[in-house]
Amino acid sequence: MKILLSPAKSIDEQGEFPLVNFSKPLFSKEAKQLVLRLKKMKPIELMDLMHVSKDIAELNSIRYKNWHLSDTPTDQVKPAGFLFSGEVYRGLDIKSFSESELDRAQHTIRILSGMYGLLKPLDLIFPYRLEMSTKLNLDEKMNNLYQFWGEKLSKNLLAEMTKDECVVNLASTEYSKAIIVKSFKNKVVSPIFKEFKNGEYKVVMMYAKHARGKMAQFIVSNNIHEVEELKKYTEDGYCYMDQLSSDNEWVFVR
Repeated sequence: MKILLSPAKSIDEQGEFPLVNFSKPLFSKEAKQLVLRLKKMKPIELMDLMHVSKDIAELNSIRYKNWHLSDTPTDQVKPAGFLFSGEVYRGLDIKSFSESELDRAQHTIRILSGMYGLLKPLDLIFPYRLEMSTKLNLDEKMNNLYQFWGEKLSKNLLAEMTKDECVVNLASTEYSKAIIVKSFKNKVVSPIFKEFKNGEYKVVMMYAKHARGKMAQFIVSNNIHEVEELKKYTEDGYCYMDQLSSDNEWVFVR
């Protein structure tokens, strides 16, 4: 089973992490290519490109200029699963993982990234801000990151999977669009989390993000291999609702 997650905009550069066998991002060469383009841009250009405040644009301008790769952790380079700190990662709570759970997470979780393409939790990365939906002009024929990554991410993911493995897509639509699902012969299931409000079930994004991370934690901690086992998921009061679900979108409500 492979789990897809989105990265987070918020990061924890001061967070602690265990000293384990770290890994290097597979698409480091591509990340360097993107940084070379971004570091040439002025903060005001980054503001317009990324739709962010002046402070965030200036921070990331500095990051791009200082960006580097490292085979070992540094004051800035940290493992991706511990560096991201958004709601998904609060749900995942990777800091609570045992050594064996961390090893399973490394083999199971794949984080889709606008900058790095596809990350494992223990891949060492430099802090960045670059969303997958960014319309970055790289040449005359390539004006967004979906075009830049093309089929690379799908091909790599498929190459490391057996024919019987399933993909549990817990990434947002923005990021999961980077994976060309129609090219998959493997089953892909996208869990959706809804709250009962005002007489109907609705997605409340803050809760949904947390639940995505919590389900990833559930899969890793319980060493789940069969996707049907997810229908028994009851963390935080959620339960699977068959009548709202389809073959590929499984709805969990509370």
